[in-house]
Amino acid sequence: MQPGEIYLAWFPFGDIPGMKIRPVMLLTGKVGHVPEIVVAYISSVIPSPLLPSDVVLDPSMPAFQMTNLKVPSALRLHKLATIHTSGLVRFLGVVHQPTRNLVAGKLN
Repeated sequence: MQPGEIYLAWFPFGDIPGMKIRPVMLLTGKVGHVPEIVVAYISSVIPSPLLPSDVVLDPSMPAFQMTNLKVPSALRLHKLATIHTSGLVRFLGVVHQPTRNLVAGKLN
């Protein structure tokens, strides 16, 4: 598990109790000896207008084909969660390094 990897994972709802399986991008690997990671939510609903914290991932573009997402999606960097690694359901793909650099800049 490395930053920039995309998984299907159990992601908590923000306004009601419960969780749903959603695509997420790992922002950290395991932190210390506790098997928890920080992830960002990925949505197939691209908002208009985009927020300054959003990053569009379009799998039709060569730079995003390794994400293995099926449709253009928005990486929502204002929707973060710390989840247990057991909440990761399935590996999907990876975001290329220039996008990881963009994400790091937006998070700073």
